[in-house]
Amino acid sequence: MSEAAIGAHTAATEIDAVGFVLAGGQSSRMGSDKALVSFDGRPLVAHALSLLQQAGLRASIAGGEPALAAFAPMVEDRRTGMGPLSGICAALASTTARWAVFIPVDLPLLPPSLVAYLLHHARMTESLVTVPTVNGFAQTFPAVLQRSALSVFERELEAGRGGCFSAFQAAAASADEKVNALPVESLVQCGQISHPHGLPVVGWFLNVNTVENLRRAEIHSFRAHRVS
Repeated sequence: MSEAAIGAHTAATEIDAVGFVLAGGQSSRMGSDKALVSFDGRPLVAHALSLLQQAGLRASIAGGEPALAAFAPMVEDRRTGMGPLSGICAALASTTARWAVFIPVDLPLLPPSLVAYLLHHARMTESLVTVPTVNGFAQTFPAVLQRSALSVFERELEAGRGGCFSAFQAAAASADEKVNALPVESLVQCGQISHPHGLPVVGWFLNVNTVENLRRAEIHSFRAHRVS
């Protein structure tokens, strides 16, 4: 399926899917709210919202400081300090859409085509949890989740198990499934997804958690723009 076809399919069924940027972290390693840190001339939160929007999704922010409401609608996470799984629960509880796509605020180099394809594949397979893999290792985000998994996520959180991927596995197991993990390299080779500036897959999942990470991401972005 071409990127254009995926985009059209996503737009046509948008009412069934929404996107959320997870922005409730403490940003302790960055030293300031990383959602507002500038990358390529825009705050990271703006990059994340744009990524979801380019994938055809209505985008909101889950968790984070009140100042982020200037960028998009926000879902308050009242259980502060409990990690991104808490934000996921708050976001799923706030929507009636069957599908929700989650990305963290600190992955600015992800291509929209990856998000769109993951959602497309989740719809086709009706998998409870869909994530990408890189070099054979499953990535926690971006993640496409069915809202029906909320009860399992809530139980995991209440039991003190706040790890997102372990919660994803628990949700899939509750439905006698495995986490639907798609190999990014194969999708690129088949022409199903690509980076708009030709950035290799190895750079897509660079987390911007520190000032040094930010510099590395800016170098990757600069080189990719030059090549493209």
